[in-house]
Amino acid sequence: MGKVSKDKRDIYYRKAKEEGWRARSAYKLLQVDESFNIFEGVRHAVDLCAAPGSWSQVLSRKLYLPAVKAGSTSPPKIVAVDLQPMAPIEGVTQLQGDITSDETAAQVISHFEGHYADLVVCDGAPDVTGLHDLDEYVQAQLILAAVTIVTNVLQPGGVFVAKIFRGRDISLLYSQLRLFFPEVFCAKPRSSRNSSIEAFVVCRGYQPPPGFKPSLLQQLLHSRSADYLESEMDDEVRKAVPFLACGDLRDGDSDANYDLDPEQYVHREVVQPPTAPPYKTAREIARGGGHQQR
Repeated sequence: MGKVSKDKRDIYYRKAKEEGWRARSAYKLLQVDESFNIFEGVRHAVDLCAAPGSWSQVLSRKLYLPAVKAGSTSPPKIVAVDLQPMAPIEGVTQLQGDITSDETAAQVISHFEGHYADLVVCDGAPDVTGLHDLDEYVQAQLILAAVTIVTNVLQPGGVFVAKIFRGRDISLLYSQLRLFFPEVFCAKPRSSRNSSIEAFVVCRGYQPPPGFKPSLLQQLLHSRSADYLESEMDDEVRKAVPFLACGDLRDGDSDANYDLDPEQYVHREVVQPPTAPPYKTAREIARGGGHQQR
């Protein structure tokens, strides 16, 4: 596939390069904020599964940079966590670590000087197989793993935003999240393709159950069906989660290709190439072992 055909792929792909975003996913968080105003009053924010960093860029541009421009001596603090290294972003502290580790949670809080986060976002996803039931299950387990650190670093009343795959059993994940958040919404940004089962949960008003300890999450992580929830939750917790479409209808359609004006369009390279892609290690191993490249 040539450069021109890639640039015609969808309008958000092109806009991301034009506006300096590392990935088109930046628009998903921006559109969620347009509908839910999640950045208001945020002083401490955490980006889980942050690489390549487009959501960290959004946090930097929406929280840190405006405060610095206004002359603030204590701008909002942002911590990005991922197992993979990530190129630096202004105003963002990067941690390489496991999001389910108590040590990682302690590191996050130490960077906030003992304070807790007002906002935690997570755009992480496993490598999809194309089998929707399997992909949905693995993604739900990733979200519950993210909740492990959320319960350690998010202050009461805080907000949690995360990618989900909406499928047949998504109501189970909704119910699990409602154990910790009285308000749970399912948001579908316009920049997220309609053909994709991807959506985002916006959880507001963090309020853990009385006597809750983060170590108890292991039981939640290993529950395999709604039977566990039937005995633990009442009808108020199991009620339906509101669905909200996010994004201005004047924006382009993320499922459509658009013609390029050859007289005005200028090709742009990606904003940030991968810092440590898996294929790089595989290539080095193959060359070091003397395997012949084909």
